[in-house]
Amino acid sequence: MGKAAAVQFVKAGGKALRVSRDTEKLQRAKEEILHATGADASAVETAAIDAADEAAVEAFAAGIAPNKYDALVVSAAGKAPNGPVAELDVADARGMMESKFWTAWHCAKYIAPRLADGGSITFVAGVLNRRPGKNCAPLAATNGALEGLTRSLALDLGPRLRVNCMSPGFTDTERFDHMDTEKKEKMLSNTAASLPLQRVGEPSDMGSAIHYLASAPFVTGVVLDVDGGHGVRQYADAATDPMRHGS
Repeated sequence: MGKAAAVQFVKAGGKALRVSRDTEKLQRAKEEILHATGADASAVETAAIDAADEAAVEAFAAGIAPNKYDALVVSAAGKAPNGPVAELDVADARGMMESKFWTAWHCAKYIAPRLADGGSITFVAGVLNRRPGKNCAPLAATNGALEGLTRSLALDLGPRLRVNCMSPGFTDTERFDHMDTEKKEKMLSNTAASLPLQRVGEPSDMGSAIHYLASAPFVTGVVLDVDGGHGVRQYADAATDPMRHGS
């Protein structure tokens, strides 16, 4: 989703700084963004940082020239543990919070002061907060925390900065690459069948929404659902939902 957002910013004539722990992924993402936009290499910078490491984010932020950037987008997913709370390893649930919530907190704390006046912060949460699926408690709780942080920071950092959150529905991204291919396809097709738009999201759907929130001058404190109608959907058929049983 972050990569798709970077495409939108570059297409609009801006520049993007992509940050991740994985240098190989960063290079691939840079090449894909440049290919998608036709921009020259100077339009995309990269930096390898673990944003869950507060000290690393603080050091990185100290090297950013004040006012160089006017938008911060934090889209950190990580592997979401799935299963009943009584059976999940608490360490895995903590890891979800570390990778998705504390990453956003660290970036807001240290990078927001470096942003230009009138800039914005956009977090990425997820629809499973307000309408959770079965066996998704760690991700639902983490998304809820992100939404709360969004509203609080909109008050704390306004009027200098705007703070919003994009809440995606099921989207076919790299997050599901670890899954068995057949199980992944069943999960996505079963979810799509339950949605008014009859499809799951694409990264480009989310990139466009992130770009909107980052550039809309009179929008702050908003959680924007981009979910294909998940909030009004019929629940997925339990008989064919691979996330409800071991198959």
